Amino acid sequence: MYEETPRVELTPAAAELLRTLRAAHGPLMFHQSGGCCDGSAPMCYPEGEFRTGGSDVLLAELAVEGVPEPVTFWMSRSQYEVWSHTRLIVDVVAGRGSGFSLEAPEGVRFLTRSRVVDA
Repeated sequence: MYEETPRVELTPAAAELLRTLRAAHGPLMFHQSGGCCDGSAPMCYPEGEFRTGGSDVLLAELAVEGVPEPVTFWMSRSQYEVWSHTRLIVDVVAGRGSGFSLEAPEGVRFLTRSRVVDA
């Protein structure tokens, strides 16, 4: 079945930041855990640095202009069950997020916004 609405998309600001991070760190990935504190913030890592497993769902392989490989977007299965009827929009806002996410030294952080989609 063809899915017309992408599960995850990027704002232009998020795509631009990913190009910058890719140039500095190589291939990238996102993981959104659903834990406390930064649970609504997708964490950006070098591809493969965060180990995914059976408790994670691969939601998207994001094509970013200027980035040679897809940027994978993973979410913990428990959070996916809550957000399964939403489209996730990865954006960038000013301020510091987690020190573990690659954008932290840039003075900005990734943020997930959501819109409900047809079930």
